[in-house]
This record gives sequence, structure tokens and C-alpha cells, in this order.
Amino acid sequence: MPYFLPEPPYSHGQATRAGILLINLGTPEAATAKALRPYLKEFLSDRRVVEIPRFIWWLILNGVILNTRPKKSAEKYASIWRPEGSPLKHFTARQAELLAAELARRGPQPIVVDYAMRYGQPSVGSRIQAMKALGVDRLLLLPLYPQYAASSTGSALDAAWHSLLRQRNPPEVRVLKHFHADAGYIAALKQSVQTYWAEHGQPDVLVMSFHGIPRRSLDLGDPYHCECQRTGRLLAEALHLAPEQYRVSFQSRFGRAEWLQPYTVATLEELGAKKTRRVDVICPGFIADCLETLEEIAMEGKASFLGAGGGDYRYIPALNDRPVWINALADLAMTQMGGWLDAEFNAETESAISHERAQRAKQMGANN
Repeated sequence: MPYFLPEPPYSHGQATRAGILLINLGTPEAATAKALRPYLKEFLSDRRVVEIPRFIWWLILNGVILNTRPKKSAEKYASIWRPEGSPLKHFTARQAELLAAELARRGPQPIVVDYAMRYGQPSVGSRIQAMKALGVDRLLLLPLYPQYAASSTGSALDAAWHSLLRQRNPPEVRVLKHFHADAGYIAALKQSVQTYWAEHGQPDVLVMSFHGIPRRSLDLGDPYHCECQRTGRLLAEALHLAPEQYRVSFQSRFGRAEWLQPYTVATLEELGAKKTRRVDVICPGFIADCLETLEEIAMEGKASFLGAGGGDYRYIPALNDRPVWINALADLAMTQMGGWLDAEFNAETESAISHERAQRAKQMGANN
């Protein structure tokens, strides 16, 4: 079996394009235990996600977790599943669609926009191959994680590198590593919060909940914690919040090891015990709503807060397909693609140039 993947058909003079691949975490194909098992196996087998000796983890994963967790996880997914399927997949696809439309509106040069999932389908490798077949020879990898973590952005890039290593003629590649302090991203978060507050009123405390990672990752040099804190501070400043009006916390703890603190559950229980009249929660690290926002925060978080004696609890949705976010995403992409796009691009001229190149190639003996 050949090591290198087959290259798409090539003809002399064919037009080349720039492309953008949005990459998100992933989702099972259905909210069932059967669909959850392969998804969880792929996710939890990633060395970026679980950094303990392979043999020990293999026994735990295959002997315990994959025999118990799929059913429990399927129940959680079922509680947030939509008629069109996974919310994460739905909104990621929408973001790709709307980004393509926004870039087309900004200029005449065609840009291929697609999306992939780090775990599950569509896979990163399959979408890179599909984009190459459309003539993409300049590829921007854009993981949809504002704050860099080795277990999220790093893993997404691993999947891309794995595919590119097997390509005989890989595209030129650029990467958007993070955008935790980007002005457009912060402005989109600000507008999302203000729009929600204009309709529902302002809470006593805004909790900004980020996905957690093991404390050990921070000690080993992962910048994630600092980037989350900076996002939180910038959003608080944009909303003119005093220190006592907001909290930054970390959710989704797994296992017995210490993770980044303060934990979101403990924060909500503390605020509830203080009889806080109203708490709103936003998850700035999640660009699209998913299990961690719709079930863990909107449902479980609410139960924790109210159970501890708190008053009103509300979850502010992720940026999803908000126009202000799509504009910010387009700005980020255009900045990263600087020099790749021809400001004077003309489709008719490009077609004529391609035809001329093809004719010259034929005169020199090319077969196609």
C-alpha cells in the first residue's frame, strides 16, 4: 500500500485557490451509546488529551471507561440534540457557510471555506484532500479555539500535520494559533452579552466559564490559563464591570488530578450559598454551543447554583452564527492570508492567463 495519498487530477493552467479550514473539537454521529463509543475512544486515545503512560491508560480506557461512559454520555447528548443533529456540528457548518459568503462579499477572488472535526466526521484529513481537489494550494488552518491549549489547538494541528505528512504535494500552510485577545472577538462577546442584558436585564455577577485542563499542563508550560484570564479581563473591561461583578472559572474537570481553579461548580455553589440574586454564565472559550455549554453549564450549572440557595440563573449562548462574530472571523482570516490574495483579481483575466499557460504546456509536450 503506497505511503503517500493519491494526488487529485492535475491539468496545466488550472487555477489555484486559497482555502480556509475551520477545525472544531468534534461530535458523535448520534446521541446513542453505540455512536459514543468510537467517538470517545478516538478522543480519549489522543496523547494530547490524556498524558499518562499508554499501557496504564489503555487498560483504564478499554477496561472501564468505554464500557461505562458511552451510555451516560449518550443520555447527556440526547438532552441537547437538535432535529438537525449535533449543535456543535450545526453551528460550525453554519460558520463556514457564512464566512464563505462574507469573504465573497468583500472581494472577487474565490476562497474555498470548509470545516472539519478533530474527532469524528468530517475528519481533518478528508477535508484537506477535498480542498486540494478544488485547487487549494494555500491553506489557512483555523482551529476554533480562542485560547491555545495543547489538548485542543495543538491536537487539531496534529491531525492536519498527520495528513500533510502523507501528501506528495502539500499546500502552503498558515495557522491561526489563537485569538484570545483579538479586538473583533472581544467586541463580538461584548455585543452578545449586551444584547442579552438589554432583553433580560443585568445580573449581580457574570461568571465566565472556560474549559478546564489539568494543573500539570500549566506547570509544564501550557499558556492556556493566562490566555483565559486575559480574555476574561478584556471582556470585563469592555463591559465596564467592577471586580466584584464577574468571576473567571474552569469547568469540565475529569479524573482525580487537580485541574485549573477555581472550578465553575464550586464558584456557582459559593454564589448560591451567598444568596446571590442572579447569576449569568457565558463560556467565551466555546465559539459554538455544544454539550459543555448546553448541558453542563445551562442545565447542571443551574442545578448547582439553585441547589445551593441562589436566585435566578441564566446561560448566555455562544457566538454561534451571530453576524458580528462572522465579521470578526473574516477579519482574522483576511489578516492571516495577507499576501495570498490578489487585490486586483479579475476572473476573466485569470481564466485567460490559465488558458495561455495550458497552451504553452501543450506546446512543450505536456499531456494535460
